[in-house]
Amino acid sequence: MQPRFNHRQTAPELMKAVVALDTAVDAAGLEKPLLHLVKLRASQINGCAYCVDKHARDARAEGESEQRIVMVSAWRESPAFSKRERAALAWTESLTLVARTGVPDADYEIVSAEFTEHEVAALTVLIGMINLWNRIGVSARLVHPLKNAAA
Repeated sequence: MQPRFNHRQTAPELMKAVVALDTAVDAAGLEKPLLHLVKLRASQINGCAYCVDKHARDARAEGESEQRIVMVSAWRESPAFSKRERAALAWTESLTLVARTGVPDADYEIVSAEFTEHEVAALTVLIGMINLWNRIGVSARLVHPLKNAAA
């Protein structure tokens, strides 16, 4: 697989704005492990290999267990996640699949039971950001680094 183009070179002014918003979202007060889980789950849903690799590596580097990283894709069937994390992952799926889900009131009730209004807003923008990054990664066909890959 070959990359198609480089967004940073093609539209540096736009990418600067994307990075600035991403930085602001990461500093909005949500706990770091939760940021990683949300970014990883949305990236899995969107099929962005570059982002799945990046966010799994970032989570590991910040002390996340290998088991929880692997189980994010099956979080509903795993006891490895707290009620708050489960609410965030459910919100992530609902927003990432918005065309399919319509983001029903039941999903909002779940997330608002675990998060303040400000946190729901931050989580919502976080999910929007990772979905944007996934669309950039998939459209550009960004290639993740390979380690010990079979030829």
